[in-house]
Amino acid sequence: MSWGSRFSVASAVVALLVLWGCGKSPPRFVSKPEPWRADEESQCLASGYVRRSPFLIERAALGGPGHCGALRPFEMSAAAAGQVRLQPAALLRCPMIPSVERWVQSVVTPAARRHFGLPVIELKVAASYACRPMNHVNGARLSEHGYANALDVSAFMLADGRWISVKSGWWGDPRERAFLRHVQQGACAIFTTVLGPNYDANHRDHFHMDLAWHGRDGESRICK
Repeated sequence: MSWGSRFSVASAVVALLVLWGCGKSPPRFVSKPEPWRADEESQCLASGYVRRSPFLIERAALGGPGHCGALRPFEMSAAAAGQVRLQPAALLRCPMIPSVERWVQSVVTPAARRHFGLPVIELKVAASYACRPMNHVNGARLSEHGYANALDVSAFMLADGRWISVKSGWWGDPRERAFLRHVQQGACAIFTTVLGPNYDANHRDHFHMDLAWHGRDGESRICK
């Protein structure tokens, strides 16, 4: 083994220790190169559509074990020009930003006004970027969260301070049930994957939304 190869291996080991901590084993997952991801992100960044603002801050490139990461992620702390907070702020790749904006402005806000007569002012973010296997299952495929290509939302705060929780509202008050189904169905027209309480026990308390590539052309959708 050459000196350069030994150095590269040593650097990788050090990086893993920094990322995961001494004495901790990184989660195992299966991943493979997918050129469409970098192409899609690069096109989004070059378009100039996603711009820095008080609610959208560029971060350094994300990287991790396997193929985790993003070229130039953004920390999104609010949507709709600051009218709807994301707490905590979500770390997302460029293509996710306009999709989240569209969902909040064209689906979530109208649904809240229709069912409660009030706007939503905050989304409770359950997860965004995380270099981990799907559903935290050791040996599973790398989650879309590992590419900063997914957002989990567990609750919505109305302007009067009331929280509409996915966990308690999905089978709760009729208005909450109607609202939550409205926002989930609306998400299915924007994101390529939308999973909720009807999908499995792992999603009983949140909506998962991502822009994964499904099918040969990447246009197929999963909505459950």
